[in-house]
Amino acid sequence: MAITEKYDDLIVGSGIAGKFAAWTRDSRRRTAVIERALLGGACPNVACLPSKNMIWSAKVISLARRGSEFGLKTESWSVDMAAVQRRKREMVLGLRKAHEEHTRASGTELIYGLARFVGPRTVEIALREGGTRTLQGERIFLDLGSRAALPEIEGLADARPMTHVEALDLDRLPGRLIVLGGGYIGLELSQAFRRFGAKVTVVEHGPQLAGREDSDVASALKDLFVDEGIEVLLGATTRRVEGNSGNSVRVQVRDARGDRVIEGTDILVATGRKANTDGIGLDKTGVKLDDHGYIATNDRLETTAENIWAMGDCAGSPQFTHVGLDDFNIVHANLNGGTRTKKGRLIPFCMFTDPELARVGLNETEARQAGVEYRIATMPMAEVLRTHTISETRGFIKMLLGKQSDEILGFTAFGFEASEMMVAVQTAMLGRMPFTAMRDAIFTHPTMSEGLAQVLAAVPSRMNR
Repeated sequence: MAITEKYDDLIVGSGIAGKFAAWTRDSRRRTAVIERALLGGACPNVACLPSKNMIWSAKVISLARRGSEFGLKTESWSVDMAAVQRRKREMVLGLRKAHEEHTRASGTELIYGLARFVGPRTVEIALREGGTRTLQGERIFLDLGSRAALPEIEGLADARPMTHVEALDLDRLPGRLIVLGGGYIGLELSQAFRRFGAKVTVVEHGPQLAGREDSDVASALKDLFVDEGIEVLLGATTRRVEGNSGNSVRVQVRDARGDRVIEGTDILVATGRKANTDGIGLDKTGVKLDDHGYIATNDRLETTAENIWAMGDCAGSPQFTHVGLDDFNIVHANLNGGTRTKKGRLIPFCMFTDPELARVGLNETEARQAGVEYRIATMPMAEVLRTHTISETRGFIKMLLGKQSDEILGFTAFGFEASEMMVAVQTAMLGRMPFTAMRDAIFTHPTMSEGLAQVLAAVPSRMNR
């Protein structure tokens, strides 16, 4: 009969929330973190940071192609995908080493293996090196993460398509890449591979790219992609896939023009994600799932089972690393006498296309859906003089303000360093500053941030009721 080892705290998964739970553990409590694959989870290993590393390589290559614009003379050059991957892998190896050092220094026991619940707060671990262990914890913290979802399309699974994980590890350049999905992941990687030299087609089922954004944002993104030579199909239903990704594929789609076949060498699926909650015995714990397979939690991220918390993607939180970290901060604060909740969080979004798309607070679509009346101020990025010094004038800024107040309701920017501009607005919103304080501020010239004062100078006067 297996021996059940007793622990104070068990952390299942070492993503952003799980690793911080391990690194900040109470030294008086016996703690273990169980990781089935890569310490640190997706972000440092196969997602956020690796993708941004490769996106920057693509940016450098794009700038090199524009070299004559900046006075650079080049007779010939080519893209070395092996070198692109080498730079990325060196970064990842450094991050993995840092994670191992932090975990070791914390005193948390690190166990590699696949955990499956066999009872309330009791897991059986199939160890990576072989054998099993059974652990029971007084408290359980679930940071299970999520994975790319494969849509049910005839022939798609048999074609062995790539997800972002495989795409970010390619040492070769696809001849023609077909991307299913026009959301954040699909758009970031589509542009990067196009800049590396691949031919790219994006197939989006919805009527626009970046389906949750305003139509003017979606149109600007489509214009960008078309200008860079990316084929974009909107309102397109993928009906069947034939062939093998990495060799030769045929994708049958139907859009407003009728049925057509797209031929390519590789398929990347970026149509959504699903929680890693299946097959691990959560039914043995009293932890309930919602209709989409995510763990049901309250505003303090407590599950339906006593002394079990869920954090990050698996808890249905917005699928960003910075949100997973905030989930941890909420749980950690409440376990130490605090009263934090996830209610009313101001969550920023950023898509790292080039130029970037950044947003915080409401966009127009959300404001209309919520019945929120607003004033709006918009301005082309080209009016920010900094963009002319770097030849990056594409895009615009848009801000929503209260119709009868000076409250900042939301900010959207599509342009160079949009994410950095967003931080200033987010800070103002957190401090409940009226937009007039930012409008009247003195910003350094020439910076991107001075564009905030410029756009706010054009805010319409309050409407009289």
